[in-house]
Amino acid sequence: MPLSEQEQRLLEEMERSLYQNDSDFVARVTRRQGRPTYTSITLGVLGALVGVAVVILGLVFKAPVIGIVGFVVMLAGVLFALRPGLRAPKAKTPRTGRSSTGGASRPGAGGGSFMDRMNDRWDKRNDQQG
Repeated sequence: MPLSEQEQRLLEEMERSLYQNDSDFVARVTRRQGRPTYTSITLGVLGALVGVAVVILGLVFKAPVIGIVGFVVMLAGVLFALRPGLRAPKAKTPRTGRSSTGGASRPGAGGGSFMDRMNDRWDKRNDQQG
């Protein structure tokens, strides 16, 4: 169900207000984005396998403490494998606060983060109105 014009205007106003008043929050939220890297997945899976081995050793030696340590190692490995990769920081231009790559991406480009695509749509909408 599409938004009405009033709802779209209200949403756009809220977005503008967020960017103007709470730029630190926006920077903090958009800082950690990306997919897990191959290295973090590999190390995480290896850590999880080591954790499983330690849990099995805890069962063999009938030592619950060793089993608990193995579970913690296994959980840490899985969390490490699933953590998002850190995106390289973009250089900001002093005039607009946008990235130095030219601001708007190519029209029709499917890549980029959600916020980049939303900024491009916002710029296109403002250019058409003005």
